[in-house]
Amino acid sequence: MSMFSKIKAVKDMRDQAKQMQSAMEEVVVEGSGAWGKVKTRMNGNQRILDVQIDDEMLKDRAKLQDAVKDAVNDAVKKLHAQMATKIKDMGGLDMLKNLGG
Repeated sequence: MSMFSKIKAVKDMRDQAKQMQSAMEEVVVEGSGAWGKVKTRMNGNQRILDVQIDDEMLKDRAKLQDAVKDAVNDAVKKLHAQMATKIKDMGGLDMLKNLGG
């Protein structure tokens, strides 16, 4: 593989990474804890977008803390499943094969 081909492959990979990051920004999942009394929304870049807490949960700090952890963990689990599908749909790791050389 010529030097020019390698540079082009790296540029193409960079472009695909930007495209993937934009696609991940669009993915939004909702996680919940305490039977839906705590909800969190997270995007594909693992940024928390929103947290909702039922007033009832404010009475018990320990339960609230556990519920927030559960809601975030639930969102992460859902996000991983969606991202695996999205990456597969975008061609998976095939883009890396072009760099062999």
